[in-house]
Amino acid sequence: MKLPIRLIAVALPLLLAACVHKETVRPPAPKADFAALLDQQRAREHLLAKTDHWVLQGKIGVSGPVNGKSEGGSGTLIWTQNGNSYDFVVRGPVGSKSFRLSVTPDGALLEGLDGGPQRGQDPETLVENALGWHLPFRDLRAWVLGLRSEAGPADFKFGDDGLPLQMVQGGWTVSYPAWDTTREPAVPSKVFAENPPYKVRLSVESWNIQQ
Repeated sequence: MKLPIRLIAVALPLLLAACVHKETVRPPAPKADFAALLDQQRAREHLLAKTDHWVLQGKIGVSGPVNGKSEGGSGTLIWTQNGNSYDFVVRGPVGSKSFRLSVTPDGALLEGLDGGPQRGQDPETLVENALGWHLPFRDLRAWVLGLRSEAGPADFKFGDDGLPLQMVQGGWTVSYPAWDTTREPAVPSKVFAENPPYKVRLSVESWNIQQ
């Protein structure tokens, strides 16, 4: 039995479309396994291991209890790292605290607060006593670059882009909501660290890294 020419004309495009659709369907790309992603992280860490001269500019927010009350602070941040020394300069909104923390292997100097300059051997203790800000400076230096610090073992979660999405180390959970992938290797543009009841949020507006 022959099909009417009009019926063939209608059915033929539908059959061709079905064939084309079938040919263009592709299975989803397999996700990289955890071991491969961890190897990529080790490669990033190797490339950035000697990166100790840089300037980070952005914004910082800190919250946590002070004298039994939940307190916080925020401001613009300029962090200048020069080897084992650094300057950590925070400028708060009008009416808020602004300060400059200068750290060398010999100790720390905190300036800009009422009462004059303050000195101490440990920058974390110095800032917490003066401001109530609980900042893990020793580890944060590595975390802002997306690296593990010397605080001990770390557990990672990776994003679809293969970069760390979250790292748990030394009692802190460090999240990386955004990365600057225009650099090679990539560096974080947002770093959120939390060790309840303490929180630190960094939003990086620019990196100036000297190789």
